[in-house]
Amino acid sequence: MKLYDELVARGLIAQVTDEKEIKELINNGKATFYIGFDPTADSLHVGHFMALCLMKRLQMAGNKPIALIGGGTAMIGDPSGRTDMRQMMTVETINHNVECFKKQMSRFIEFGEGKAMLVNNADWLTDLNYMEVLRDIGPHFTVNRMLAAECYKQRMEKGLSFLEFNYMIMQSFDFYTLYQKYGCNMEFGGDDQWSNMLGGTELIRRKLGKDAYAMTINLLLNSEGKKMGKTQSGAVWLDPDKTSPFDFFQYWRNVSDADVLKCLRMLTFLPLEQIDEMDKWEGSKLNEAKEILAFELTKLVHGEEEANKAKEGARALFAGGGNTSQMPVTELSGEDFDVDGNIGILTLLVKAGLASSNGEARRNVQQGGVSVDGEKVTEPKSVINKDNITEDGIVLKRGKKKFMKIVVK
Repeated sequence: MKLYDELVARGLIAQVTDEKEIKELINNGKATFYIGFDPTADSLHVGHFMALCLMKRLQMAGNKPIALIGGGTAMIGDPSGRTDMRQMMTVETINHNVECFKKQMSRFIEFGEGKAMLVNNADWLTDLNYMEVLRDIGPHFTVNRMLAAECYKQRMEKGLSFLEFNYMIMQSFDFYTLYQKYGCNMEFGGDDQWSNMLGGTELIRRKLGKDAYAMTINLLLNSEGKKMGKTQSGAVWLDPDKTSPFDFFQYWRNVSDADVLKCLRMLTFLPLEQIDEMDKWEGSKLNEAKEILAFELTKLVHGEEEANKAKEGARALFAGGGNTSQMPVTELSGEDFDVDGNIGILTLLVKAGLASSNGEARRNVQQGGVSVDGEKVTEPKSVINKDNITEDGIVLKRGKKKFMKIVVK
């Protein structure tokens, strides 16, 4: 199966400008393509994950990736999919985030001479002359067409700022610049970027008389149509200091039955034939598929050693075996206990991050969803004595999937 057909079979491709030409380019390793990443945080997250995997697939097939970090466009803020304006960041914050992105991307893409490139659009956007942009680029964009773009629709309801209105022009200018400097003939991105990407192909055609191409990939949505990669506590990050390898593993281990096969196809590098076999699995076998998904993705992001540790930790809790040392840990100090050496169960749940407040912790206990070392706790006034926490710690659990190993320093 050729690369393009595999991307279709995996459910990745959403829209293309010219299927015949794009198929020819990527199947034969002739594409020099870019994907943009705006550094709006100090870590990439699951929302970026599919784009990184796509870059890896294309590079493996001989195509040349350009990872564009939006040090310049981040100063404006992408309005796509937003109902409010993004918070303005300082140049120092943006530069810090850029460095974090560079480090994480090298896990997926091979950079170096003749391989992938990493560029920052701040290198050309920050020095643009406003009058020159108006005269040189402005005539090629009509306001009517821009306002009809999907990426602006939600912002129009609350008021689209002139700052954000320029984002499409800046992204189009990126493609135009990369085409001239590096022969970049394709742009890939999420399906919410379609209008911005078309702006770039059109600018290249109008200014240079050349053809360039765009392809969007489907957003990673669950069976309810909601974006994946979000938890109650926020995004699922690729930085192990923000989302631990264990929590990353658990996120994928806990996807719904309806989503596991789709995630295996879209995100892993397992052969399609192997995944198609899993389509026949039912009941408890689906849990095995979820563990395979979690392991493969954790290995991609954090390495095989961390993936194995996470799997062992999960099995220790859920399968009654494995190594409990791999569980996530909350450390208590002497100051956490009262004069009698006790700590209340509600306080402990909050400190372990298993409840956001004493009120929520109380409800969890009263509803029978809390246990310590397998013993259900039903009294909100229950306490744990320091002497009862052994050197190996205790396992505090809330619900079926939230737990923490508690140790004393």
